[in-house]
Amino acid sequence: MRIPLTKYGWPQVAVYPALLVVAMLAVALGGAGRTPPWAVITTEVVLAAVFVWALMFFRDPRRDAPADKSLFLAPADGKVTDIERMQQSDFLDGPALRIGIFLSIFNVHINRAPCNVRVEKIAYRKGRYLNAMNPLSAKVNESNTLTLARTDEPGGRLVVRQISGAIARRIVCEAKEGGELGQGQAFGMIKFGSRTELYVPAGEQIECLVRIGDTVKAGITPLVRYR
Repeated sequence: MRIPLTKYGWPQVAVYPALLVVAMLAVALGGAGRTPPWAVITTEVVLAAVFVWALMFFRDPRRDAPADKSLFLAPADGKVTDIERMQQSDFLDGPALRIGIFLSIFNVHINRAPCNVRVEKIAYRKGRYLNAMNPLSAKVNESNTLTLARTDEPGGRLVVRQISGAIARRIVCEAKEGGELGQGQAFGMIKFGSRTELYVPAGEQIECLVRIGDTVKAGITPLVRYR
């Protein structure tokens, strides 16, 4: 049976809940007879909520990606915070369309390939930890940039950027240069709040399918379509 927790969460997915269970037992046993019952119950409820959240953060729901090869799917769950058409980007030659997605601590944090691709280059950069809602975080925060080449027609390059946030301190990426990823395939995650960006070549053949404020799901929601 498939366990709906991501492998990218180890060891936290085991250690954090275990520590919380120990804390809950300590409160229950240590507070008996010396602490008001309401205080013990309140503390237990708070710890239980944190326990459930710790497991939910590393959840790995099944995703069945659309088979339409003209689509670029969302590389992350979250809310679209910015859409920009750029005459020139630091990552693609020529005009580019950039879509930024903010992931709160309540979103699924697994990153997925927008389409069928070959991984050409992966560039990790140390940086700051600004709030991921701030577009400036894309320029100064810790990040991991994947330059990808479509393996379907029409070809071309695209970029997915994993960007840490104010809470996140760990970017996970198991993709390898020269390897291939299928449309909607998981390749990593960012732990505890973050930002993910998609860059695709801009032009008349590209149609943006989302607006700022839209909620998207990785490997399911189409962001862009080739006309």
